[in-house]
Amino acid sequence: QVQLVESGGGLVQAGGSLRLACAASLSIGSIVRMGWYRQAPGKQRELVAGISRGGSTNYADSVKGRFTISRDNAKNTVYLQMNSLKPEDAAVYYCYARWYNNDYWGQGTQVTVSS
Repeated sequence: QVQLVESGGGLVQAGGSLRLACAASLSIGSIVRMGWYRQAPGKQRELVAGISRGGSTNYADSVKGRFTISRDNAKNTVYLQMNSLKPEDAAVYYCYARWYNNDYWGQGTQVTVSS
């Protein structure tokens, strides 16, 4: 079992920045893939960014150049640095981990962007 705890959400003005953190309950060096998804009201959950155990990353087109995913193995934490935030980035952001062919999710953290 993997427990994931997100933090760092909040209210920010358009153009501002936030950094989300996802702390895992075990060594993330053993987790094949981690990432961030988001879900806005009335919309499906969508992938924002992912990072593999080897460090390769991928991003949704809508956030490329603005968001950066990273991992700190020593802290068992994955981060999502979000810059130049737009109102359309507002959503609940969920941390995700794939570990031994099972998917795990955090409880979500709310990001609100005011225009």
